[in-house]
Formats: sequence, C-alpha cells, structure tokens
Amino acid sequence: MSLVVVGSVAYDGVETPHGKVDRMLGGAATYIALSASYFAPVKIVAVVGDDFAGEDVDLLASRRIDLTGLERVAGGKTFFWAGVYSADMNDRTTLRTDLNVFADFKPKLPESYRDAPYLLLGNIQPALQKSVRAQMHGLKLAGGDTMNYWISDFRSELLDTIAEWDFLLINDSEARMLSGEPNLRRAAARILDLGPRILVIKRGEYGAILFTKNGHFIAPGYLLEEVFDPTGAGDCFAGGFIGYLAGRGIDRAETIDPVELRRAVIYGSVMGSFCCEKFGVDRFRTLTREEIDARYRGFEACTGF
Repeated sequence: MSLVVVGSVAYDGVETPHGKVDRMLGGAATYIALSASYFAPVKIVAVVGDDFAGEDVDLLASRRIDLTGLERVAGGKTFFWAGVYSADMNDRTTLRTDLNVFADFKPKLPESYRDAPYLLLGNIQPALQKSVRAQMHGLKLAGGDTMNYWISDFRSELLDTIAEWDFLLINDSEARMLSGEPNLRRAAARILDLGPRILVIKRGEYGAILFTKNGHFIAPGYLLEEVFDPTGAGDCFAGGFIGYLAGRGIDRAETIDPVELRRAVIYGSVMGSFCCEKFGVDRFRTLTREEIDARYRGFEACTGF
C-alpha cells in the first residue's frame, strides 16, 4: 500500500574525514522516499527549483517513487545545505543554509495522493504538517519527525500537531527537550501521553529505542567498518521503519503486532546503516532488497540470545 512522504528535496555540500562533495542530492524527503521505496510504493510531496537535475528526477522515478507532487518553481533554486563533520562524525557544523524555494513551501497534495493509507511528515513547520494530514482521508498510520527549533519556538503548535499522530520519530536530545525529562524512559512516558501511540527515539551510532504504552524495545546500531557520510541516516531509518509497516499492510496503531513494530525498527536501522556507506544517496543507486534482507538477518544473528 502506498506511502506519502512530505519534506525537503535538496542539494547538500558535505565534508567528512573521508572526503568532500560540493553538491549532491539530499533532503529529508529524498532519503525517506528512497529508503521506503524498497518496501512500498512512495508518493513524494516537495518543492525544487528549475536547477533540479534530470538525472536526479530519473533516480527517484526509477525507484517507483511517484513525483506528481514534486513542485518545480520556474526561476527558483533548490534548497541547499552545506556542513562539515567532526573526526568521529558524531557532530557536524553547518556552513551554509540556503532555503531558496523551500522557504515558501506550502505542501499541495495531488488528488491521487489523498487516499493513501500511510503518511510520513518530514521535518517542516508543525502547522504545515497538520495541514497535510487534514488533506488526507482513510489514513491507517500517520506520523513524522520534528526538531529542536520547532520544540522550543513553536511548542504549542507542535503539541497540537503530534496529538493527532500515530507515531513520532525523534532523537534523544529532542525527546528530552520535548518532555522536560532527562531520563529517556520517563521522557518517553510523557511523550506518549501527548498523543502518539508509538515513539522511536533515535540514538545515532548507538541504535534506537521503541516505546509504546506496553513496554520498550532496544535495537543496537549496526557496526560498520567505515562510515563515509552519516547525512540522511536518520531519515533513512524513518523510511525503513514506515516503509516496512506500509509494505506489510499494517491496519491501525492500536492493533499492530509488537513483533512487527520491532521488525520495523530493525529494518529502519538496516536502511540507516546502508546510507552511511557512501556519500549522500549513492549507496541507493546499487542497493538491492537481497542485501537489505541479508543485513536484517545479520541483526538477528548478533542480537539473539
């Protein structure tokens, strides 16, 4: 069943200890969509300028990603971000952020998207996230991401938005900020009281923790021999997570089998790990479902006892 993904399609400039790329395809919606497309058909909602390259359109289209909702602004430039990572790649410094056409992004859902049963809202203003959800009907699972800026400066708007979500995906520092609790277990309990029935707290190289009212599940990070570029890894996690659930035809958050949720977290971790193996989206140019399933089995082998 199809999944609608809303967020940024961008170009990035990235420097890591392994090298530097001045301009490469990026953006949250791009990473989410590419990751999720291995599990379910994806429909993207985003905006680009007329500098958006045909080869990048071709890459997205080749992964059964519906681009009807990709708005192109004549004379405009695509969102651009540049940053440099620390030696251990746990921290990064932003060097440049040019919002360009993304500054005026108002998500417009094509009529053909409105009946899709699954929705993942990337990191955009909470009011826009809420407006997208209101445009859809018959949703089975809806949720998304947020960040510290929206938590601190748009808190009431954010709380009103996530109250309608089935799942929320955030990192550990955002969970602490949103809940006001330094302890992650207490933080999760407070966040679940805000509305979402499913919470995933991403912890970078240390994996992720899944929380529901019935308990929690801890998944490790996948140990790579080399991390080339962690840009987009969290978004690829999100894509793997919701993509797996969409591919399984999960009906409602209240009735999801806990085993399926745990598998979704592992597939999210798998997709995030592949993202780190090359710069930008390059790993997805050759990645196969067979490789994904093999790494999933690797997770089973290293965590079973």
